[in-house]
Amino acid sequence: MDNSSGVGVIDKAAAVLDALEAGPTTLAQLVAATGLSRPTVHRLAQALVHHRLVGKDVHGRFVLGSRLVELASAAGEDRLIAAAGPLLIQLRDATGESSQVFRRQGDSRVCVASAERPVGLRDTIPVGTQLSMRAGSAAQVLLAWEDHERLLDGLQNARFTPTILAGVRRRGWAQSLGEREPGVASVSAPVRGPSGRVIAAVSISGPIERLTRQPGRLHGDLVCQIATQISEALRQNGE
Repeated sequence: MDNSSGVGVIDKAAAVLDALEAGPTTLAQLVAATGLSRPTVHRLAQALVHHRLVGKDVHGRFVLGSRLVELASAAGEDRLIAAAGPLLIQLRDATGESSQVFRRQGDSRVCVASAERPVGLRDTIPVGTQLSMRAGSAAQVLLAWEDHERLLDGLQNARFTPTILAGVRRRGWAQSLGEREPGVASVSAPVRGPSGRVIAAVSISGPIERLTRQPGRLHGDLVCQIATQISEALRQNGE
């Protein structure tokens, strides 16, 4: 399919932004992803940094910029959050555990939507909470389908292994037991954008005593179903 608008510089800038959807990206990775020359990619990326449409992380890699968040907010609706809201409540009610949606943001993952368990012992993760990409089932999901270089980078100092991530890709869901916080278990599954790329993770979390030491066996299928429904809603809405 031809994605050209006929305005070359806009098409090239859009290609750079599309490549950054996958997460922190080096200049070399941008060149490979866009098929553009290195000088062109460098010039475009620096111009986009100037306008805050692109930023840089602590390692100097390019990331989507803060201006995009402001523009998305101004547009009045975040389709992921809108699609996830009622389904997170459904997931919480079906499992009896708190449910969340996480997006990757640089070297962290951010809770962008949640439905808390109303009573009793629960794992409370308010919207806006930033957590590590080195531990937890949502981090596993957000990393598992990355390209080889990002995968290796993400595994440095992580509490999970390449074998665990291979299992996540095979099953379609991830589980963790006390990885992020002692005594807390979780199960997560990937939310995919219209292109098929993993853009978020749906999770449930709670005490190991309730979720057991095999939380994925207990709830993996349902978490995957909810993640698929959110992905389908995003596709229908044309995100």
